[in-house]
Amino acid sequence: MPTLAVAATHGMPFFELAIPCHIFGTDRMDTPPDWYDLRVCAIGTDGEAPRAQSWFTTHTPYGVEELIDADTVLVPASSDVHGDPPDVLVAALREAHRRGARLVSLCSGAFTLAATGLLDGRTAATHWMYADLLAERYPAVTVDPAVLYVDHGDVLTGAGATASIDVCLHLIRKDFGTEIANSRARQLVAPAHRPGGQAQYIETPLPERRDDSLAPLLHWAAERLRQPLTVADLARQANTSPRTLVRRFHAATGTTPMQWLQVQRIARARELLEGSDLAVERVAEISGLGTAANLRRHFTRAMGVPPVDYRRSYRADGTGRTGTGRTGGTGSAEPAGPAA
Repeated sequence: MPTLAVAATHGMPFFELAIPCHIFGTDRMDTPPDWYDLRVCAIGTDGEAPRAQSWFTTHTPYGVEELIDADTVLVPASSDVHGDPPDVLVAALREAHRRGARLVSLCSGAFTLAATGLLDGRTAATHWMYADLLAERYPAVTVDPAVLYVDHGDVLTGAGATASIDVCLHLIRKDFGTEIANSRARQLVAPAHRPGGQAQYIETPLPERRDDSLAPLLHWAAERLRQPLTVADLARQANTSPRTLVRRFHAATGTTPMQWLQVQRIARARELLEGSDLAVERVAEISGLGTAANLRRHFTRAMGVPPVDYRRSYRADGTGRTGTGRTGGTGSAEPAGPAA
């Protein structure tokens, strides 16, 4: 029976703590006899019961020693992504890994794994809102903000919130097979494996209007997405040369004019897929992506999921949102951002 330890610390978000406890700690009809031995381990609490956020207190007989001896160690979301994780937890994770444990982070728990140094030189996932911060704090880690999880075998990192479910189901699939994982997913009323990634949940708002910025031009272009705009068209509207516009555009947005237009067209297609019953051909036309084939190609590349599947995930009678994982740091999930 494999032991699975969940690190419980003061201030941890309750949601990411509850998910593994529910998935791995609930006995069900299909639970194999050699199912996980779940142990919630209080870490760095000086003997006190760890309190999840400010609402719940976790009472457990397990601590650091049980975490170090576990076969798999799960690290829920961090209580403070701007601060340092407890030294005792970082040391325990390093020791557990040295002894052969598989380490798994959920959401911003990637910050704790990064502090151990075990993510250096590897690709990692975390909540897309924290991706830039994780990359800034730990430059030796390659952060992928698009995927739902990254599996290196000995170390796994998961993306935000409900992606923790995807990570847990992935572990079950690896340890007990597809049939058990699918059965557990049905009980959770969750997809067993989600195509796509976090990219489809990242907002791309327009900047505020300011006369001393490119915002007026960006708003002008956003209202004409269905037109075949060129850099020359944008430069003419901005009353500048194409070369100067490209330079100003990159300084203001970090990307090129045509890449920015592509991102806005994908965002417009998202709105139409979510809120209308328009045919894919019409969505392609209105969003400025041209043909249905062009929409499918660029939308799938940018969002990790085809337009039809994306629309289904947002329908009232749909089966749930979509997403994907990456294994070994070499998966095929596309990064968030504009399509070429």
